[in-house]
Amino acid sequence: MILPTPLDRASDSLCSGREVWLKREDVHELGAFKWRGALPALECFRAANAAGVVTASTGNHGAAVAWAGRRLGLPVVVFAPEKVSQAKLAIILEKGAEVRRVGRDLDEAKEKAVGFARERGLPFFEDGAEPAQYEGYRAIGGEILEQAPKPLSAVVAPVGNGALICGIGMAIKERSPSTIVVGVAAAEAPVMALSFEAGSPVACDRMATFADGLAVRVAIPRAVETMRRVVDRMLLVSEREIASAVAAYARCGIRVEGAAAAPLAALPRVPASGPTVLLVSGRNIDEEVYRRATASPGSF
Repeated sequence: MILPTPLDRASDSLCSGREVWLKREDVHELGAFKWRGALPALECFRAANAAGVVTASTGNHGAAVAWAGRRLGLPVVVFAPEKVSQAKLAIILEKGAEVRRVGRDLDEAKEKAVGFARERGLPFFEDGAEPAQYEGYRAIGGEILEQAPKPLSAVVAPVGNGALICGIGMAIKERSPSTIVVGVAAAEAPVMALSFEAGSPVACDRMATFADGLAVRVAIPRAVETMRRVVDRMLLVSEREIASAVAAYARCGIRVEGAAAAPLAALPRVPASGPTVLLVSGRNIDEEVYRRATASPGSF
């Protein structure tokens, strides 16, 4: 593990002259931040004498649970959508989890996983619902504040199920309440943004983003409730904006997946005049999608 993960100054070409810093969660061996929540959560399951853990994932969460399970000696079964990212699927399998591919999307896979866990008498680890995850992600916010060379105007993070920005936001608001916390979701997967604005989970069937880390259709109540306390604003970005941000990072020599590109895509609309941190959440993207995004972002 690399701790703390780096906080690097972004090049002017990436951020149009604004003072922007990149929190590089992508440098972990798994290529994403999810291990920070998975490891403490599985430690709780092991302490409760669980014989194994069942979860559902579009990729990075499943890989992190598999990685943590191997470290702790807990068998892991990951239910993934039929169209799961092949890059992320390969990591899950390499880390030793059993994978079952079912359903059109994450939420259909989750329904099958819950039933399987109940039948086998195993705990179901719902990504974004475990308190230990929030504490794990809180550490990212703490690191940002400790590493920043000056007071921050804003911290911007991608929002899938919301747990990441909740943890970061808790740390930021406790120690630097004047710093604006901004969440970014995909316009084609807007349920968390809509729920944030409504103040409670809302129903939404739209979910058609290539950024699988943002591909959430059903809001998690714990995350919505916490976001209302620690997030100042939610922004939506289009598929083309996300792809253009992937391409912009690539020109700077940084490989990112769609979710990690979302904060950069939203940067022009972030209401901050001072130093801003963008969370680079992960690098695990299918090669075909990456080539298309870098070569022709306007095709999205």
